[in-house]
Amino acid sequence: MRLNQWINQNFLKSISTPLDAKKDTKNKPSVKTQQSIKLSVVTQFFPPDYAATGQLIEELVKQLGQQGVDIEIFTSQPGYAFRSDTAPAVEWADQIRIQRSRTAQLWPGRIRGKAINGVLYTLRATLYLLRGSRRNNVLLLTTAPPFLPVIGYLAYILFKLPYVCVLYDLYPDIAIALGVISKNNWLVQLWRAINKQIWLKAKGIIVLSPAMKQQVVAHCPQVADKVSVIHSWANPEAIVPIAKKENWFAWKYNLVNKFTVLYSGNMGRCHDIDTMLEAAKQLQDEPIQFICIGGGAKRQELIMEVERLGLTNFTFLPYQDKQVLPYSLTACDLSIVSVDAATEGLVVPSKLYSALASGRPIAVICSQTSYLRQLVADASCGSTFDNGDGQGLAQFIRFLNRDPQIGEQMGKAGRQYLRSHFTPKVISKQYLHVLQQAVFDEIITMSRSDVK
Repeated sequence: MRLNQWINQNFLKSISTPLDAKKDTKNKPSVKTQQSIKLSVVTQFFPPDYAATGQLIEELVKQLGQQGVDIEIFTSQPGYAFRSDTAPAVEWADQIRIQRSRTAQLWPGRIRGKAINGVLYTLRATLYLLRGSRRNNVLLLTTAPPFLPVIGYLAYILFKLPYVCVLYDLYPDIAIALGVISKNNWLVQLWRAINKQIWLKAKGIIVLSPAMKQQVVAHCPQVADKVSVIHSWANPEAIVPIAKKENWFAWKYNLVNKFTVLYSGNMGRCHDIDTMLEAAKQLQDEPIQFICIGGGAKRQELIMEVERLGLTNFTFLPYQDKQVLPYSLTACDLSIVSVDAATEGLVVPSKLYSALASGRPIAVICSQTSYLRQLVADASCGSTFDNGDGQGLAQFIRFLNRDPQIGEQMGKAGRQYLRSHFTPKVISKQYLHVLQQAVFDEIITMSRSDVK
């Protein structure tokens, strides 16, 4: 029996159901189809790391595993963990095999350290694929580190292993936007040429926002049909609204009797911290407290500026353990999400989705062209502000402080919007469809080659 005949009789028949699911929403993928996917996920960050990308991947693979996908993960030793900087080299969790690189994390808080760690991990991931490429029929790679997808390209050239790229951030565009490197630098031209080849060979490209898709297509119009916009997510069962008076975290940090504005997560170079600081300056004599939880390149700068100005309405805390997040995220009356204008369309703030789950109103600081403005309007979960509009943000905070019922309505609306659009179950089905399409496309390619 020729290969293309076997494919038609055995494989294509089983995989056609989910691919036609959009035509008939009553049809659900069969168990046989789901088990046909043997997925390898390659990403530098995974729990016990508290990096947001790792936390998201953990929830995603759990959902895919529940849908019958056979999964193994290749990740790194933790560099951002609370209790330990080591984890088992190999372990099983929820029937998912997790293998960790022996490469240690060197100076994870420094730019050069991060770059070195990324290179070492990528080399180890390459060896992992060389040794275990036959165990899987599709590969999922993230841009953590940014140059990791290149090994997907190599795996496809060497083993015809189809791969899907998840673009969390767009490089080298971010480095250019932040002034780290000139757009005319030879390294930028090389990086973009490599990106183009990676995207052309990829069976699927996942981006986190419509603006990111526009950026990718602008650089490589040929891949427009294979780019899927799939948002990040949060688990509304794990993060549940808790009244501040019933929240031990709020009592511990004296937040119960003050209107509390929360910034939780990375305070990095791609985030606008200055607008929040300007609002805090205008509100310094009012019973309003700002609490910043997390780390990042701008954290120490903000602390130093707060001290220089003599502001007493700020509290700074480190990243919180996963078990604490349901309490820290709900120990506020307003959550702030921000994106620097220079990096609009290049990054997506994952903290938005956990803020929606918390049932609190949200203030989003972003450019006028940001997709976040439409999302916030559709969700009726808060308000958006131009970068630099500290006065407008301060007025919004005063408004919510005077009328808490409005804030409560916004929080409920945002949480309901999340439950309808951005839960792990909803998002994992979108990932599953992309993975099924990747396997399907490669089988078709093999079939056509056999016919020739």
